[in-house]
Amino acid sequence: MVKKSNILFLAIPIIVVLLGFVAYDYGYLRLQAELSSMREMETLKIKTLGKYITLIAEKPRFENKLASLRERRKADELKLIEGQTLSLAAATLQENVKTIITGRGGTISSERVEKPEDLGPFKVITISIDSVLPDTRVLTDILYAIETRSPSLFVNELDARIRNFREPRELMVRLRVSALTMGK
Repeated sequence: MVKKSNILFLAIPIIVVLLGFVAYDYGYLRLQAELSSMREMETLKIKTLGKYITLIAEKPRFENKLASLRERRKADELKLIEGQTLSLAAATLQENVKTIITGRGGTISSERVEKPEDLGPFKVITISIDSVLPDTRVLTDILYAIETRSPSLFVNELDARIRNFREPRELMVRLRVSALTMGK
């Protein structure tokens, strides 16, 4: 019996020490790991909060920049032919050019809409108009009116011929006029 109590006497401190290691390993070390991860989360949240505060402080600058970009876009949109579809934009372009030509004494003999071309986010619409003009002064007025108006129109091609060589007043003119529109 003395031997059994010696084994029990030695086993109890060993069990206590082993229980201490288990408590240290599974309790204290896990608690330390949990605390360190909480500290890391806290520092990350503080950094994120700092970034949010800086962004909030820069909000008026962003709003001013956005307002200036909107104004710039509106100014650029004034240079584009309006139309919900490409067909409507081409019809608007035709109507504008016809108004310019007929308003200065010219007559339209034919008009055609050509295939639109891609130009990044925009589409280039082109029309061809054959017209008869009274004289060269009217031609220069028409070209000036086309090139200087808003929305921006561009004369791609100009073919001017005298209609009657015996009486060289009237001109037969073929114009190819292009404009930009939003690609839809």
